[in-house]
Amino acid sequence: MHLAVAGNIGSGKTTLTRLLSKHYGWEAHYEDIEDNPYLNDFYNDMQRWSFNLQIYFLNSRFNHILSFRKTGKTLIQDRTIYEDAYIFAPNLHSMGLMSTRDFENYFTLFNLMSSLIQPPDLVIYLRASVPTLVKQIQKRGRKYEENIRLDYLKRLNERYEAWIEAYNLDKLLIIDVDNNNFSDNPEDLSIVIDKVNAEIHGLFK
Repeated sequence: MHLAVAGNIGSGKTTLTRLLSKHYGWEAHYEDIEDNPYLNDFYNDMQRWSFNLQIYFLNSRFNHILSFRKTGKTLIQDRTIYEDAYIFAPNLHSMGLMSTRDFENYFTLFNLMSSLIQPPDLVIYLRASVPTLVKQIQKRGRKYEENIRLDYLKRLNERYEAWIEAYNLDKLLIIDVDNNNFSDNPEDLSIVIDKVNAEIHGLFK
């Protein structure tokens, strides 16, 4: 079984992935942050490095999906391959930070890769307002995220909502992060786990 946690920057994807992995004993795959050779450059000069960064993420996620589907284990993934293609890359293109040529090249490659993989059995979407995102970004204190603009987060949120509204590849669970502090409150985490249990039960029917 393959589960994935989706959501904007600062929504709590990595935290929930870790907590659910620990609770269920699932194998976890986290977004490649520490070893990503483009991330710091991207936040310093988005226009120069946007295409490189998106190709890196696309390649990384595609390879991980292929490898863990072969293991037969249950895995939970921090961010899906679809978010880059339907949210981050189009947003960079619309902001003039990725050329049309690069965007079309990227999307052609994504279409090919996505045709070769199965979607997650369950996507858990973490819905969060911009103030909540800002608070959580500040709380974790990653240096390269210090200059993220509010309008950038707002644009991403709008694209996330549009993507989620149209998502029909498999099961979807939406968690309202504004009203559920699963990272610090065990009772809130229990609510999330109960909802995940209900979805998992449906997968095995």
